[in-house]
Amino acid sequence: MSLNGSAYIVGAYEHPTRKADDLSVVRLHADVAKGALEDAGLSKHDIDGYFCAGDAPGLGTTTIAEYLGLKLRHVDSTECGGSAPILHVAHAAEAIAAGRCNVALITLAGRPRAQMAAAQAAAKSNGVKAPLALKPPDPDAPELAFELPYGPATQNLYAAVAKRHMHEFGTTSEQLAWIKVAASHHAQHNPNAMLREVVTVDDVVNSPMVSDPLHRLDCCVMSDGGGAIIVARPEIARELKRPLVKVRGTGEAPKHGMGGKLDLTYSAAAWSGPLAFAEAGVTPADVQYASLYDSFTITVLMQLEDLGFCKKGEGGRFVADGNLISGVGKLPFNTDGGGLCNNHPANRGGITKIIEAVRQLRGEAHPAVQVPNCSLALANGIGGALASRHTAGTLILERV
Repeated sequence: MSLNGSAYIVGAYEHPTRKADDLSVVRLHADVAKGALEDAGLSKHDIDGYFCAGDAPGLGTTTIAEYLGLKLRHVDSTECGGSAPILHVAHAAEAIAAGRCNVALITLAGRPRAQMAAAQAAAKSNGVKAPLALKPPDPDAPELAFELPYGPATQNLYAAVAKRHMHEFGTTSEQLAWIKVAASHHAQHNPNAMLREVVTVDDVVNSPMVSDPLHRLDCCVMSDGGGAIIVARPEIARELKRPLVKVRGTGEAPKHGMGGKLDLTYSAAAWSGPLAFAEAGVTPADVQYASLYDSFTITVLMQLEDLGFCKKGEGGRFVADGNLISGVGKLPFNTDGGGLCNNHPANRGGITKIIEAVRQLRGEAHPAVQVPNCSLALANGIGGALASRHTAGTLILERV
């Protein structure tokens, strides 16, 4: 069953906070839900489907539904990390097409930045070593015994992918730096962005090394906050006083160790992307704006290749010389500053990718970065780690 045109995004909202010292996680979920409802011109009584992932506290969908006072007939708690909200939009479209709900709410929220600061302060006051992470490894994870002795960390896993890409294709640190440069050119226009200062290639490659070959400025910010999306049946969307943003194509795919046959030169977007383009009936050349998951600069480069915006191995040359900067390059990306400069809420950036794509299609992005007459946009998420196991989700959205 094709989902092309089966549902529309009618509401989108990004929480303005980047450090939530005095807000609970459930309050953040409520704040973004309220913002998205107001954006759509709907009330909570219109919502009959709810979608969230592992960032939701308590019993997830049930806890948030109770807190918000929602009466639901469909819920979905699909968990695949940062790509989950992308999949939730697709799953909401499926549920709407199947008649399981009419208006679906999707929320994401968290406060890892505030929690880490509090944990480090408490550890310091007690004279113990500050924690490096808030969440310990899951002792029941089957991969733990094989991987933990080698000390995997998020930055190490992405650095391994970057190093392999450099070895295979001659990609350079300077080329990766252009991704951060583009993000910073966009973030300067976003009053809520954590990093608003425009940086140069030299700034990036001269920033401290985090995990060779990734520098500090190759890494995303860590922030609190969140966002929400509302997806509705087409006839409901047409009754609302908002620009129509159609869900035109969807795709999702996991990639894992595959019994030791892991190839670090591609991501699961190589599978999710073609599915979305086929359903939408368009090609990468038709896309005017791209929201790409940017946990690290290498994450963006991999998606550009795997989604077909350039050939495998040519990502470094594609991103160079400002090709991702709105008004300058061929493919504007992450015009809110993305996770590299603006916001990576709850360490899960997928929701922000949808929100900025919606802004672009509505013509509501900042005038300095708005893509003229933007009618076709792509949002792609990566949840997990490129070097181990992850899930990619791809959305193609159209202004009609």
